Amino acid sequence: MAPIFSKKRKHSLKELKTLGQQLLSSRAHINNLPLLLTFVSPTSPPQFLLESLLSLQSFFTPVLPQLPPSASSSSKTVSEDSRKNDPEFIYKTWLRSKFDELVRLLVDVLISPASEDALREVVLDTLMEFVKLGNGGKFHSAIYHKLLHSIVHSTESVDYVSDLLASKYFKHIDVRYFTYISLEKLARTLEAKDFSDDKTASANGNSEGHSRASMELSIHKIHYILSKIPLVGDKAEYEMWSGSGILSEEGDLKEVSASSKKEDKNPKTEKNNNNVLSAATISKKMKLKFTKAWITFLRLPLPVDIYKEVLVTLHQAVIPYLSNPIMLCDFLTRSYDIGGVVSVMALSSLFILMTQHGLEYPNFYEKLYALLVPAIFMAKHRAKFFELLDSCLKSPLLPAYLAAAFAKKLSRLSLSVPPSAALVIIAMIHNLLRRHPSINCLVHREGGNETESNDSKAQKEIVDTVNASGTITNISNTKLGIDHFNNEESNPVKSNAMRSSLWEIDTLRHHYCPPVSRFVLSLENDLTVRAKTTEINVEDFSSGSYATIFGEEIRRRVKQVPLAFYKTASTCLFSDADFAGWTFKCEGSKENDSGDDEKGISNMSEENGEISAKRQRIECS
Repeated sequence: MAPIFSKKRKHSLKELKTLGQQLLSSRAHINNLPLLLTFVSPTSPPQFLLESLLSLQSFFTPVLPQLPPSASSSSKTVSEDSRKNDPEFIYKTWLRSKFDELVRLLVDVLISPASEDALREVVLDTLMEFVKLGNGGKFHSAIYHKLLHSIVHSTESVDYVSDLLASKYFKHIDVRYFTYISLEKLARTLEAKDFSDDKTASANGNSEGHSRASMELSIHKIHYILSKIPLVGDKAEYEMWSGSGILSEEGDLKEVSASSKKEDKNPKTEKNNNNVLSAATISKKMKLKFTKAWITFLRLPLPVDIYKEVLVTLHQAVIPYLSNPIMLCDFLTRSYDIGGVVSVMALSSLFILMTQHGLEYPNFYEKLYALLVPAIFMAKHRAKFFELLDSCLKSPLLPAYLAAAFAKKLSRLSLSVPPSAALVIIAMIHNLLRRHPSINCLVHREGGNETESNDSKAQKEIVDTVNASGTITNISNTKLGIDHFNNEESNPVKSNAMRSSLWEIDTLRHHYCPPVSRFVLSLENDLTVRAKTTEINVEDFSSGSYATIFGEEIRRRVKQVPLAFYKTASTCLFSDADFAGWTFKCEGSKENDSGDDEKGISNMSEENGEISAKRQRIECS
């Protein structure tokens, strides 16, 4: 580094401009090229770096199509081997090495935390110009892959660079296409690295922890870039960054052009068909690369925060654009089996695969039943869960025992959840009773012969046990209520819900929250008559809270408001007439004070004609 700094000190900004002009004017000043490269460094002053970069970009742009492939390229043609002693070929090979060095230096400046944002933008624009022109007019995927590789594997946060890349270049379809290809390669590399780290985990404890942290940071960056790529629709306009078009390296445009020429010989029609076919081909190829990138990414050991973020957006941002969405079945079923909030997040995508793509999941309802715990009514994504739960229980082919199990489980939860959750439960039970008339026996159960005899036998056993212990000697002949529902059973088939009743819902008539006690009256209607009733939209209650309930209550228009008016101001909290035989006095009061108080109270009683001093309330309407 010492020689570099010495050269920087010897040259002023004016001299640096002169060096650039000499390089552009004649090949005789080609030795200025290595000198200008020394100023492309994160430690260089921004003015010197920009001046050197301007000269170097102007020099390399016209000669890039003439340069041979990089020295790292393994494919060498016979003509190159025969010309290895040609001075012109040696000169161009040397220029290629200097160009590769320039690209490496620019990438270092781009991801360096010491670089300013304005400088990063200029450097990124220069790199993308090289991507556009550095491969004979075709998209230079090697340079672009180096750029993404440096961003993903950087130890510093480079979100600004990712945002800049997304805002300026992701609108081009070919940039998106090669972004998916590069991210898939990077994800495969991380997957192989994770596999090798697992094998050597016992030998390298500390290095493994550092490697794991580095991998998680890389996974965060891959997901960040993937989430920034705009999604391509069927009728999207394809804007290219490279002038030769997308997929030209793989020969797709040639195939499309050949097929269009065979179909129609009319030049105008041929041109239109070529455009339509190329758009369809591009859309198909983009979907294929999108699928490979996401499937490879989801195989990685995702951190918890990324895992949850992916599950939340998977059903909207990924599944509709996959070439074969059923490929996510393993990932989603594993997520659904985890339980808790992860299962709630995976439910949306799993529901789409089951209803739209024919996924069979035999234990789906058993897992869904296990998610019904009090904590689910306070989860962050509870609104979407309740809507999906109501949709999953909508099918008329649902067995009666399964519908009864969900109805009974929800009614039991209504005793221990907030009022907003109780409103959701009432709405879902209302819909269950309307959709499945076979479970209406849970609303009003008279008690069949078998059940009645079993209950009588159980009552007799309880009475005999109590009499034998001598604790209670007299028990009334009233029938003791027995609930056969097993709330602790995780399997809805074994919960005995069909032998129970929705007595918990009846207790909500006296709920302390008025909206709950009013709303539960909707279950008094005969829900078996479907023509006279309608389903309740669960979405209206799924995101409720104490704030929403309070807001609805203060917005209600009440016709009659009870008011209280008192003729005389009360002088004490309680009077003797309220609590006969009790006197109220302060602990530190004296005897004469208590005597005065009693005298005052007796005088008050005499003045009011021994009428209670209780406040007289007049209701006004």
